Amino acid sequence: MAIPPLVDAKSCNIASQYRWLEGKVAIITGGANGIGASIVHLFWENGSNKVVIADVQDELGQAISDKLGENVCFIHCEVSKEEDISNLVDTTIAKYGQLDIMHNNAGIVDRHFGNILDTPKSDLDQVLWVNLVRSFLGAKHAARVMVPRDKGCILFTGSACSSIAGLSTHAYAVSKYGVLGLTKNLAGELGQYGIRVNCVSPYAVITGICDPSGYDAAERVAAVYEMGNLNGEILKCEDVAKAALYLASEDANYISGLNLVIDGGFSVVNPTMMRAFGLLQ
Repeated sequence: MAIPPLVDAKSCNIASQYRWLEGKVAIITGGANGIGASIVHLFWENGSNKVVIADVQDELGQAISDKLGENVCFIHCEVSKEEDISNLVDTTIAKYGQLDIMHNNAGIVDRHFGNILDTPKSDLDQVLWVNLVRSFLGAKHAARVMVPRDKGCILFTGSACSSIAGLSTHAYAVSKYGVLGLTKNLAGELGQYGIRVNCVSPYAVITGICDPSGYDAAERVAAVYEMGNLNGEILKCEDVAKAALYLASEDANYISGLNLVIDGGFSVVNPTMMRAFGLLQ
């Protein structure tokens, strides 16, 4: 006798895991490299009808667009300029008729580490401008076209440094705390229009925004491996992209205001006492 399935596959929409973004139009800022490029590829693989790469790295962005074909386009955009962001959103609407997902991913780091006495105001100004002001402008103009449709998804790339101290410079931490505050405030405002707003906050990821001065890639990878909490695991750009894919999909249709920290438990685990008692190696 055949045993009936324990779960009704239709009710769980199991097929959606293979085409999570079917028919969706998405903009990814900073999409030409690193985490952004991984998000572009994964959104495209999961059925996004049109993916728009917004970046100043023209050759890299166009190369991805050429590789993935007509469903991916590149638009040169300096996201710290409001006119560029406005044009980016307007061009997307003109070409595709809608904007379903806006992922404000573009960002920079100022330096590896440094104390507050060594931090010039110029570092603070630059990091806030790039990481926070750009995100604010991207969200503003995405909301401008999403509100009339009473639907949409706005995402930000934050950082695990907004959950635990000592992972970054002060300037970078301030910028990412600002992104987290923006996420929560926007979730409160835009929920009435059916717009979800969430943040993905990764632990250390080796990407193109890392300043290589004084370090080589192998040394940085080793340092990340040794500092992490999950044995044998190193966070990759693709892992961050998977989290973004989930939050952008209809499977997360009732999730808003979330800061999804992708750190393997690092920010909630303190093994010091267990090690002191010899319970951990």
